[in-house]
Amino acid sequence: MKSLVLASSSPYRGQLLAKLDIPFVQDSPNIDERPQPGESPTDLVQRLATQKAQALSDKYPSSLIIGSDQLACFQDRIIGKPGTHQRAREQLLSFSGQTVEFFTGLCLLNTHNQSRQINLARFRVHFRELSESRIEAYLNKEQPYDCAGSFKSEGLGIALFSKLEGDDPNSLIGLPLILLTDMLIKENIDPLAN
Repeated sequence: MKSLVLASSSPYRGQLLAKLDIPFVQDSPNIDERPQPGESPTDLVQRLATQKAQALSDKYPSSLIIGSDQLACFQDRIIGKPGTHQRAREQLLSFSGQTVEFFTGLCLLNTHNQSRQINLARFRVHFRELSESRIEAYLNKEQPYDCAGSFKSEGLGIALFSKLEGDDPNSLIGLPLILLTDMLIKENIDPLAN
């Protein structure tokens, strides 16, 4: 079996990939993640996912490298990671009763033959009406300042939502496992066959 590499420093993506029970190594790609002029969110995440995988291709010959990139959009604007309590508070206040859309680009690069599978997962999060006190309570408990959208859906952040809409809730955390499993099977790696 080819070695499997996750091109990401994200502990969340590493935890998700571990669910598939396939041995892998995790390594951080060093790429410029700035958007290009006029680039759509969907094009951006697919390009960055591909660049992340490609960035490690020389280091891992004869491997399958997974690149993934995610961003959130609210009212046609890209939302970044808040970084601070104040910024997270502002983001969540603006999301109250609204919908945020997440786009996750996924690339599986076979460095043996340089073939690539590139896909996109979409996911929508519908927020409850959020009071300032609920937002403060949530931020004080989880401090999701390194998460796009200012929440951790795998944790207490789920209490902020009225509805989730999409094919794979794992894509909300940054690695769409259903889509990835399809891609791995095309490379003759089946999580249920090992």
